[in-house]
Amino acid sequence: MLSSRSTVTVRYAETDMMGVAYHGSFLPWFEIGRTALLKENGLPYRELEAAGYFLPVLEMSARYLRPARYDDTLEIITRLHQKPAARIRLDYAISRGDELLATGHTVHAFIDRTGRPTRPPANFSDKMQALFSAAAGAPRGRQG
Repeated sequence: MLSSRSTVTVRYAETDMMGVAYHGSFLPWFEIGRTALLKENGLPYRELEAAGYFLPVLEMSARYLRPARYDDTLEIITRLHQKPAARIRLDYAISRGDELLATGHTVHAFIDRTGRPTRPPANFSDKMQALFSAAAGAPRGRQG
């Protein structure tokens, strides 16, 4: 498993008149986590796009447990449990301190410039293989 931690501060524009984060604000926070996980593991999304690969969302879910509020500092934990093939699924948890606010996941397909489904580029697959092999050999508790 690969994981990443990111932080965001809830901006006023992401809230309603009561200072509660709009439910749609969680989706860009998922994206922050997703792009951070790829970048931290040497696979920046910008490079995938430059090589002609894109990751449109096929599926998304979110479960809202507690409200986020204006000026809260949130932690986004993003996890990739399985080495991706033609699709990639990422799981998210958003917390304020020790309080879990939301969980969710997204599923993405690899497509080429013409919009056709494709396998990820060889360098992406090779890097994922190395990362998952290293994670499998790491002592428990060091995988994020």
